[in-house]
Amino acid sequence: MRRVLSLLAGIVLASGFVWAGGQGESGALSGTIRIAGSSTVYPITVAMAEEFNRVQPGVQIAVQSTGTGGGFKNFFIPGKTEINDASRPIKESELEQVRAQGDDALEFQVAIDAVTVVVNPQADWVDDVTIEQLRHIWRPDDPAQKWSDVDPSWPDEPFELYGPTSASGTFDFFTEKVMGEEDLSRSDYQGTEEDNTIVQAVSGSKYALGYFGMAYYLENTNRVKALKVNGVAPSLETARTYEYPLSRPIFIYVRKSALARPEVAAFVRFYIERTNSDLISEIGYVPVTDEVVKENLAKLEKAIAEVSKK
Repeated sequence: MRRVLSLLAGIVLASGFVWAGGQGESGALSGTIRIAGSSTVYPITVAMAEEFNRVQPGVQIAVQSTGTGGGFKNFFIPGKTEINDASRPIKESELEQVRAQGDDALEFQVAIDAVTVVVNPQADWVDDVTIEQLRHIWRPDDPAQKWSDVDPSWPDEPFELYGPTSASGTFDFFTEKVMGEEDLSRSDYQGTEEDNTIVQAVSGSKYALGYFGMAYYLENTNRVKALKVNGVAPSLETARTYEYPLSRPIFIYVRKSALARPEVAAFVRFYIERTNSDLISEIGYVPVTDEVVKENLAKLEKAIAEVSKK
């Protein structure tokens, strides 16, 4: 992921979007592709945009981190973006809104993630938590206020909690897995869509705890400590096998009608073709299998053929 972060430093920010493209001589394609959504998928999409612009510099690709739900609600469904990064599957209510417009949202898995629970490196009293203990910490009714409320051997000090907002797919996934019900969570924590803000906060406080996508942990192993969950540490291997309890697939969703535009079709094809590559693992996620790539490309080509007939 360090490669992606260095890339971001060299890209121009405009209207909240990160822009890639428009440098060098014009390629065969031109146009603008707008993408919003998940902060977890964001570094993958930024890296794919940069790689695509090496071969198609005439295409402008704007990427914004808004959270999965925020991306769907404020950008994708209103037609302001062609692609939505998503760290959870699209909700039926969201899909219905797209289809009510005579369009569709095509799902493509791009990687496997492991939502990582992190603490300050000085928190030497804890290395492992259970799902039940996480539920005690994050439940909305009578949650733990101090570390010692969860385990009497832990410090008699209040939690400082950090995590994604309710607009985040990571929030949706975490609450469903931990609480057994999506959106069920205490509200008295510091919520943000900037995962690096969580890293900074947890690294600065001995009694802090937070959670986010694994790539942000792997980029900051010297600043925060990852906890095992039910005795299993988050890693590329335990995520690949889904042995780690908080493993999950992550996606992009593409507005079907946008595939009639050559630059969108070419970028999505380019993206899918590389989701089984080392680029994904370098960022901090598990690449999909060759079979998933094959299935996704078949779905894509079928959709392109269908919109081309209209």
